[in-house]
Amino acid sequence: KHELGQTRVSVRMNEQNRKKVWSLIQLRGDQLQGNLKSHPNHPKGRNPYAHICSIVKTQFHCSYKEIPDNKIDELIVFISNIND
Repeated sequence: KHELGQTRVSVRMNEQNRKKVWSLIQLRGDQLQGNLKSHPNHPKGRNPYAHICSIVKTQFHCSYKEIPDNKIDELIVFISNIND
């Protein structure tokens, strides 16, 4: 959210872009399935889709749904390059 004077404006991406990004997260998650390093907190294996969303949130400081449309190309490149 950005402040314009006293008004707070939400700049979330539109539904079409959210669906496009979620499809990419699913595709990349499928590719990472079974390839993430083991972790003692996840004895049955790590969830690659949650892992991607967590990395996006760390990098962009918000969930993928809250990233503005004008950053979608950057987000797509970022998700495509997640390897672990």
